Amino acid sequence: MLYTFLVKIVNPFLTLINGRARIYNRENLPDGNYIIVAPHRTWMDPVLLALAVWPKKFSFMAKKELFKNPIAGWFLRALNAYPVDRKHPGPSAIKTPVKFLRNGDLSTIIFPSGSRYSAKLKGGATLIAKLANVPLVPAVYQGPLKFGQLFTRKPRKIAFGKPIYVDRKKKLNEEYEAELENEMQTAFDDLDKQIDPSFVYVMPPKPKDDDF
Repeated sequence: MLYTFLVKIVNPFLTLINGRARIYNRENLPDGNYIIVAPHRTWMDPVLLALAVWPKKFSFMAKKELFKNPIAGWFLRALNAYPVDRKHPGPSAIKTPVKFLRNGDLSTIIFPSGSRYSAKLKGGATLIAKLANVPLVPAVYQGPLKFGQLFTRKPRKIAFGKPIYVDRKKKLNEEYEAELENEMQTAFDDLDKQIDPSFVYVMPPKPKDDDF
């Protein structure tokens, strides 16, 4: 209920200050549940991606530190977020999203790099997709990276690629994992070029207090 309430507030607000988001290839979104995988470029990524596919609803991974405050923790859980220890992810980092994907109507969003300060893809999303038997949907975001930049009216642009299906009959070994990661990265590059052939993402410097 809180999820829907916030969408009804946030979406009109963003349209007011920044204009309507430009969405490319929405027809690539499959029926049923799926995992959106995307490069992590701004703290706003989860919100902007979720708004782009509304009324489909999502669950979210969030670093466990955000749940330390009881009020913040309640708020995040009401938005279908669940805590993950980024440095030492336990079995719940896999089991929780698989449960959401299998047993309800919530899809999920995963940033394979795990951080805005890294471009290296990691394997969690592919394992979750295999166990839940859902496709990966590549996506990219181009636009303002900070909240204040939204007021410049630089448009928000989001593109979705064709679903990537993980073969459940194949062992998810190092070789197959590398194949899937290469497919994701190729899709990210192609989508960036589709939106803007001259686009170059400049990764921000990693904060000193971020040891992930």
